[in-house]
Amino acid sequence: MIVFNINGKKIKDWKSFHIIFKKEMNFPDYYGENMDAWIDCVEDLANEIEESLVINIKHGKFIKDNNPDILEAILECSAFINNRRLNQGEKPNIIVSANF
Repeated sequence: MIVFNINGKKIKDWKSFHIIFKKEMNFPDYYGENMDAWIDCVEDLANEIEESLVINIKHGKFIKDNNPDILEAILECSAFINNRRLNQGEKPNIIVSANF
């Protein structure tokens, strides 16, 4: 299992969301800072490993209370990646963890 720890208190808006994820998950320089690009980068990481990729959001309550749309996007996009893997006959391997 590969764990990426994301500090939810640093995510104040969409711009900071993309900056934090790019840095913490080592997205490439050409990362487009939108959710389609986020999906592509997370999916690429997930496909490179044979184990689970865990997005561990510390201070998840901060995001839930202040930016629920961002939390919803993380969950929906992660589910989208897992669903695509299932449809291709592969095991889902994206896990999102958060403390509330």
